[in-house]
Amino acid sequence: MRPAQGALAAWSAPPPAAEIVRLELQVDLTYEVGPGGADFIFNIHAAHTARQVVEAEHLYISQPLAWTLHADPVSGNRSLRLHASPGPLLLQYAATVDLRHHRAAPDTLPEVPIALLPPDVLGYLYPSRYCQSDRLLKLATGAFGRLPQGYRRAQAICEWVQQRVTFTPNSSNGNTSAVDTLIEQVGVCRDFAHLMIALCRAVNMPARFATGTDYGADPQLGPPDFHAYVEVYLGAHWYIFDPSGTAMPMGFVRFGTGRDAADVAFATIFGAVRTQPPLIRTLALADAAQGVVLPRHEPLALSTDGAPG
Repeated sequence: MRPAQGALAAWSAPPPAAEIVRLELQVDLTYEVGPGGADFIFNIHAAHTARQVVEAEHLYISQPLAWTLHADPVSGNRSLRLHASPGPLLLQYAATVDLRHHRAAPDTLPEVPIALLPPDVLGYLYPSRYCQSDRLLKLATGAFGRLPQGYRRAQAICEWVQQRVTFTPNSSNGNTSAVDTLIEQVGVCRDFAHLMIALCRAVNMPARFATGTDYGADPQLGPPDFHAYVEVYLGAHWYIFDPSGTAMPMGFVRFGTGRDAADVAFATIFGAVRTQPPLIRTLALADAAQGVVLPRHEPLALSTDGAPG
């Protein structure tokens, strides 16, 4: 498999509803586990949603050990849990995933009154560890409170974050919050996502943190990597936004969604472990006869939840 393809420059006309984006991905994670062993919780399996179908997948673990895979019935997140013995540990996950996006014209997507929000959406209105929306109320109300409600307001917040924060590798750490990013004005994809989420919640728009891979990112930013982006609840779906602007949303395979990065880290480790950088490869396939197309920048709003298409 080869690295993700570069982003296309032009916006296209609205596509047929039957289009499929088919991606082959592989994630390699390498560790050296210290004395006493270590426990791991991984979030690297492609989520099961109505519009994200895992056609095939394979998991390889170099150590002979027992593991469990739990699928959340609401979010579709899948968590892999295992206990590793001391010594080298290699984990490889490979999958073929079909995306059948729900698409909508941005101007048709309203914000949902709080009284009508589904119960499972309400939790994404509140402040969380990395998204301190309560500390950004004055800023968000002043900048976005008078804008027309709906998709365009979420897009305005996304663009505001892009314009004020500079993507800078290794400029933040596991303690960096939305407020820190606002002050420092530098960050990586998770920092952009946290700031956009906090601002959306501050104006009563449910927003959640999503993880995947950075399909379409500029190779000058570094090798392919995990990616963090945002989903905002509008109308009856969670719509994708990429506030870092570094990748191509039509090529995002969703791994997990949560309140912020604390909920969906790709690896949570308990014990003494040395880690190596992840190796991630993504290949988009095309097959005109089956309606399979390459990802592109898309002017319509995109979602991978909702009823199958």
